[in-house]
Amino acid sequence: MSEALLCTDAGIARVQAALRDLDLDGWLLYEFHHINPIPVALLGLGKTTRRAFVLIPAEGEPVAMIHAIEASSWRHWPYARRAYSGWREMEEQLAALVDGCERLAMEVSPGAAVPTLDYVPAGVAGLLLDQGIQLASSGDLVSEFHSVVSDERMEEHRRAAGIVRDVARRAFARAANAIRDGEPTTEGALSEWIVGELAAAGLTHQSSCIVAIGPKASDSHYAPLGAGETINRGDLLLIDLWGAYPGSVPADQTWMAVMDHVVDPRTREIWEAVRDARDAAVSFLRERHAAGADVRGFEVDDVARRVITERGFGAYFVHRTGHSIDMDLHGSGPNLDNLETRDDRRLMPGVAFSIEPGIYIPDDIGMRSEINVRWTAAGPEITPQDFQHELFVMFEG
Repeated sequence: MSEALLCTDAGIARVQAALRDLDLDGWLLYEFHHINPIPVALLGLGKTTRRAFVLIPAEGEPVAMIHAIEASSWRHWPYARRAYSGWREMEEQLAALVDGCERLAMEVSPGAAVPTLDYVPAGVAGLLLDQGIQLASSGDLVSEFHSVVSDERMEEHRRAAGIVRDVARRAFARAANAIRDGEPTTEGALSEWIVGELAAAGLTHQSSCIVAIGPKASDSHYAPLGAGETINRGDLLLIDLWGAYPGSVPADQTWMAVMDHVVDPRTREIWEAVRDARDAAVSFLRERHAAGADVRGFEVDDVARRVITERGFGAYFVHRTGHSIDMDLHGSGPNLDNLETRDDRRLMPGVAFSIEPGIYIPDDIGMRSEINVRWTAAGPEITPQDFQHELFVMFEG
């Protein structure tokens, strides 16, 4: 039997209990060419090339409905299996599969509010709606059974977070030393060095970085062309870097430094707005945990965004406060977002996410601070624990 959650009796029992709690008749998973990472992970799927449906009913045995030529891809599936060949047969069998169901969870998002949940094509949804099925978002199921970070993987994440932190700090020192030596480095060269250091430390999975001086950092996903800009004395420098051990959970952090002996008042003002927004989000999470209250992704975004807006920079905070982190750098769990989407999913114990408010004034300055958080029964756990509180100043006066 596969170790994938939905190929185990214990996993099925857990999901079925959750389905009953949510008053759902089942969870219908749809997969085609790995377009939906949720069933790929939960079912332990390898290569597939044809449409497949798996019904996990609230009661009874799960059933996989697969194409006749894909038996080898499903030989690990331990429960009932039905095969179809032509499209007419597929539609007939799908109707039979969901017969008796009224409300099923699928990877859909009403109003396309959460793109990381919106994996079911409109045509497939239409076939089910024609059968009188009410489709509900599988959001809470995905959070609980796909995006939760286990204690074992969290330990690997903590180690990765320490490596990411140390590489960032050494990168700032490397840039400053190059300036002192009269041979300043470039954004591109420093990026290559960072990626090499992450790999040398074992973070070879989903590893990369963004290195940008102040004006270029106003593009939050900046990537230099070739060598990019030279990093000179006086520059503000942003380093965003991330990586994971193979098969584990990425660490994703952003750090800021000034290649000078002093921080000018405007740069400090922008940094403090970003830092205080980040810390307000953390305080909100701690307060809600202490009160025993639920937290939803959009609420955390509102808290951080309010700080930046009150400081006069709201128009320049142009992305969500944080993204889900699971086995993917940008995971399928709750995002901290009430800008790009309205993510009203609950933060469930075990889910992880970034907190990374930013201010981006085009062609002028970009500033971001990023930490990672895992929501636990004991409260929010932050990585790295020694995150940045003041801008690094890389030269002495």
